[in-house]
Parts: sequence; structure tokens; C-alpha cells
Amino acid sequence: MNIASVLQGLATFSWLLVVGIIVLAVVRASRAKPLKGAVWMVIGTAIFSLVLTTVSAGLVFLQADQYGIVISALQPTGYRTQPLNPGLHWVVPFLENVQPYSIAKQTYTMATTTGEGQVTGDDSIQARTKDGQQVFIDASVIYSIDPLHLIDLHITWQNRFEDLVVRPVTRSAIRDAVSQFGVEEIVSTKRAELEQMISGTIEQGLAANNLMMDDFLLRNIRFSDEYAAAVEQKQIAEQLALQAQFVVEQRKQEAEQARQVAQGQADAVVIAAQGEAQAIILKAQAQAQANDLLSKSLTPELLTYTYINKLAPNVQVMYLPSGTPLLLPSVTPQQ
Repeated sequence: MNIASVLQGLATFSWLLVVGIIVLAVVRASRAKPLKGAVWMVIGTAIFSLVLTTVSAGLVFLQADQYGIVISALQPTGYRTQPLNPGLHWVVPFLENVQPYSIAKQTYTMATTTGEGQVTGDDSIQARTKDGQQVFIDASVIYSIDPLHLIDLHITWQNRFEDLVVRPVTRSAIRDAVSQFGVEEIVSTKRAELEQMISGTIEQGLAANNLMMDDFLLRNIRFSDEYAAAVEQKQIAEQLALQAQFVVEQRKQEAEQARQVAQGQADAVVIAAQGEAQAIILKAQAQAQANDLLSKSLTPELLTYTYINKLAPNVQVMYLPSGTPLLLPSVTPQQ
């Protein structure tokens, strides 16, 4: 509560007190009990009330987020050329009054859901895309009054700028931008570009009417029921195609794995066969070397001795049939 409000409250109470004194004086006079000094009490209270009323009418307090336009009967234009800043101010009582404007950020919402926006019911923006599809867009604009151009705003729009500027500028910008994109573009690859285009157009439109745009929110994009059903069917078909492709790739991988296993087994058999062949070759080479060494170490005397020893180690005389060739070399007796 500020001092201007306090004075206005005191002035109101004083006038009520004046009325009360007058009523009391009339009642007592009707009962032949006149109130002593009633006239002077009424006059004094009325003068005090008039002073309070005058002072309270001249004092104006503006909050930290408020600027004020002084409507003045003393100015040729009907208003002061400079707005009042936040704080306590004095204006000429009864000849001047102040129209306050908040410069705080404000949000104007247009949405499908009832109760979200300023308008009751479905207030979404209907627009047509470049390929003729109808879409419904929920959006919010965050804006504020430009305090440097408050006088011009008051002269042109006064307090009607929300309905006559913010709303039509925003809806027009959205419809114009949507018409330049295809329906699939605005929900996927070019949504950011669409939002940026709308934001730039709204900012220019509000600036031309002494308002400043702080932000634009593209909250939701909704399609007609027919198009939504078509999109759903398309997504289902794409999912089925992806699933089939996945199955094919899975079968290819399984086949490749089987091929690699078979190749590995075949390579193992080849390697095993090569190992066995190499072992046989090495064994044959070793046997050949052994036979060669053995053949070089055998002499006739060694063979004869071994042969005789194998026949019988105790045989001293051997009889052979006539005509049988000698198995052992003949030994000529020494003379």
C-alpha cells in the first residue's frame, strides 16, 4: 500500500464521517434533542475531507513495472508529452489523471485446449501448407510495451493492443509462414526454420505498433484426422519394411557365419592333411638316411659272421648237398 492509497482511504472515511454526523444531527433534531455544534462539526469534517480528497487526487504512485500517461485538461494536446516513470508523482487534482501501463512481460497464448489461452474454447491457428494440408498450431507470444514509445501506443491503441495488434499479427505471421513449407517439412527438417521465420515477422509487426517481442513459442502442430491416419499407416508400413530388412540382414549374417565356420573347418582339414603329408615325408627321408648309413656300414666279413651266428652259434662243420652253391666264401687253408 502506498501513500496515495492511504490518503484516498482517509478521504473516503472522512466523507463517511460527514454523512454520519449529518444523519445523527437530523435524528436528534427530530427528537427535539439538537446536537450542539453539529453545523461546525459538519463544516470542519467536510473541509478536512475535501483537503484529503484533493491531495489524494493529486498524488499518483506507480509500481516498479508501471509507466503512466498523464491525461491533462491543461495541455493543448490533452496529455503530457512525457510519460511518468515508476514512483510517486504529483498531478493537478481534478484536472489531470494518470493512465498506468505495465511494461512487464506478457504472454498471449492461442491453443487448442480450453483454458490455456485468452480466448475460451479452441483458439488454435488453422493454416494450409504448401502442399495443401491443413494444420492446427498452438503458439504463445511473449511481449512487452516499449516505454520509449508509450505515448504513441496510447494514442493509437490505448488498452486495445492485445486484441487488435498482438493477436492478428501473430495469426497472420503463422499462416503466411506455414504456406511456404510442406507438411512433412514443418514437423521434421524445417521446423526450426519455420519458427524463426514466424518470430521475425511477428517482431517486425509488433515493433511497428510500439511493442517489443521477447519470444515466440511454437508449442504444438496438429493435423487433420485424415492426414494423421495416413501418417500412422505410413509409419506402420515403414516399421514393417524396417523389420523385414532387419530379418534379411540377420539371415545374411547367419549365412556368413555358417560360411566362415565351414571355411574354417575346411582349412583345418587341409592343414591337418598337409601336416600328415609333411610328417610322412620327413619319416621317409629319415628312413632313407638310416638305410644309407646302414648300407655303408655292412662288409662281406660282417655279413658272413652275422649269417653264421644267426644259423647256430655252436656249428663248426656244415655239410651241403653236392652241386649246391656255397653261401659263404670258401676259405683256403693255410699251408
